[in-house]
Amino acid sequence: MHLANKSDYTSFIKHKAAELGFDFCGMAAAGFLEEEAPRLEQWLRQGMHGEMSYMANHFDKRLDPTKLVEGAKSVVTLLYNYYPENTPDQEDHYKISKYAYGEDYHFVIKRKLHALLEAIREEIGEVHGRAFVDSAPVMERAWAKKSGVGWIGKNSLLLNKQRGSFFFIAELIIDLPLEYDGPVKDYCGTCTRCIDACPTEAIRQPYEVDGSRCISYFTIELKDAIPEAYKGKFNDWIFGCDICQDVCPWNRHARPHQEPAFEPHEDLHQMKKQDWEEITEDVFRKVFKRSAVKRTKLAGLQRNIAFVAAKKDASE
Repeated sequence: MHLANKSDYTSFIKHKAAELGFDFCGMAAAGFLEEEAPRLEQWLRQGMHGEMSYMANHFDKRLDPTKLVEGAKSVVTLLYNYYPENTPDQEDHYKISKYAYGEDYHFVIKRKLHALLEAIREEIGEVHGRAFVDSAPVMERAWAKKSGVGWIGKNSLLLNKQRGSFFFIAELIIDLPLEYDGPVKDYCGTCTRCIDACPTEAIRQPYEVDGSRCISYFTIELKDAIPEAYKGKFNDWIFGCDICQDVCPWNRHARPHQEPAFEPHEDLHQMKKQDWEEITEDVFRKVFKRSAVKRTKLAGLQRNIAFVAAKKDASE
């Protein structure tokens, strides 16, 4: 691996990533995330991860990719669009996050990452590395920011000036030195639409989200009963929540994805509230056969539907 070839390696990886359907690809030098360490520590100390105990695990690995891949030199960050062409008419529907409409992204993107890693090895030689899609202690948004594919918005999500925020973030951590991209400017400015729109006030202040107050946390991560104090505040969301993304001005640039695997089951957009409330195991398995919604299991989804369907008592 000669120094003069860094440019060629980098160009090849970016070109191949685009061929595989990734919308953006950026590079950063692997190393300890100094700025993020105290922030993560404070966030955990304040209990903003709620019952997501895994967020407190592998603290050192979460901050240092060289502890995940021995000899790691580079973190390659990739963005994959999931913005759907159509969303159901909201009038008589319960809502699920757009990312869960089609096949579980873990499977779709992992396949593409492994294809990219294989292509790198075929073209360059023996390169050691691992692929990550939201399933390991990797601070993906921090790496995305360092890689220049976007900035962290006030809702704590990654924003991209060209296409907004409806992206999955994935990484390759490899022992190959590359040419690195620098971070981009923060374009949130004085806008507070995401903060103002959050019905559970999960965005405590700009750039700080209390995960334990987020609708996505309540409907996906929380295994116990949803606190009664939040009744009437879910705006019909029964799996995840897109409110802070839907109101973000940068998402006016979102374009429909080109991934057939992300197309929803044909019955999904036809389901009215009554269909959701009467959902059976058979329908659940059919409509969400390969979807991330399976994570809640039917019982969890039914809990969410019952909670959202029960309107807040008039006496409160």
